Amino acid sequence: MPIFSASQLIDVGTKIFLAAGAPLEEARLVSEFLVKANLAGHDSHGIIRVIQYVNDIEKGIIKPGANIEIVNETPSTAILNGNWGFGQVVAKRAMDLAIEKAKGNAISVVCVYNCNHIGRLADYAVMASENDMIGVVMANSTKIVAPFGGRERMLSTGPICFAFPSYLEFPLVIDIATSVVAEGKVRVALHKGEKIPLGWIIDKDGNPSSNPKDLYDGGAILPLGGDEHGHKGFGLGLAIEILSGILTGAGCAYEETKRGNGVFIEVINVERFMPVEEFKRRVGDLVKVIKGSKTRPGFKEILIPGEPEYLTEKVRLRDGIYVPEKTWEEIVNLAKKLGLSQIP
Repeated sequence: MPIFSASQLIDVGTKIFLAAGAPLEEARLVSEFLVKANLAGHDSHGIIRVIQYVNDIEKGIIKPGANIEIVNETPSTAILNGNWGFGQVVAKRAMDLAIEKAKGNAISVVCVYNCNHIGRLADYAVMASENDMIGVVMANSTKIVAPFGGRERMLSTGPICFAFPSYLEFPLVIDIATSVVAEGKVRVALHKGEKIPLGWIIDKDGNPSSNPKDLYDGGAILPLGGDEHGHKGFGLGLAIEILSGILTGAGCAYEETKRGNGVFIEVINVERFMPVEEFKRRVGDLVKVIKGSKTRPGFKEILIPGEPEYLTEKVRLRDGIYVPEKTWEEIVNLAKKLGLSQIP
């Protein structure tokens, strides 16, 4: 059972990306973002992505060292062309720019196109909250979600994230997909040979299915809310598609040429609306009241968005990060293929 510290996995990723042709600064930054996902318990966006990213580099999909261009700019807005660099590098640059603009303009919006997979949205939104600002990030990708009442793939899973500054010991961050389930969970069930709950997907004919294979045989994931209340998730997904697909210039999920992420970032400078200390205190009061409310049968406590990831990170920083045998074997073989004789 391979177990590693966060620093060990960051070093592994850095060495592999360097060997694949990435500049040192980018190799380390991307590795740090991936391992952040592992620490938070979202292993599907963690060190396992090294394999996919190197494959994408070899295919010319990811272009390490790409020049990130500002193609349109005002004091409070910008549109960035990522030129197909690492998604994490491009998205961090976009959030840095949004934060800087919000300092002088109260609210900023930065849009990104020609951008590869950016990973967990929370990592970028939290950059804003750490600067006493509210961060909003959303993204689209390729089609895999059916509209409410439809059976064809039209939308992406449409993640959206909010991060708020507070005095809480954990980042208050809401990071959700607008589909009923993430595609990765269906893929995990497929690899394990397990059934999935009815209400996650439909087959190519539009019928509910518990067989994960049906998703990859022309089926689709349902919008958040499922069969009964999916109009809500569909509406949110449509809004995200418009903001991160159309407004950014990145293209919509339904388009056959669509790849990567269109990214929409908004930053709100709290101090332009009220004293930061008061805002953070009132957020804390709100959370305290909610956590102190009565629980339903079967629940021990009420966890606030961002709290489960914080608790998982504490455990993994102490005990290490488990990497499945098969995943680690693939990483080791990739390292050897790139001429690396030794990795942790």
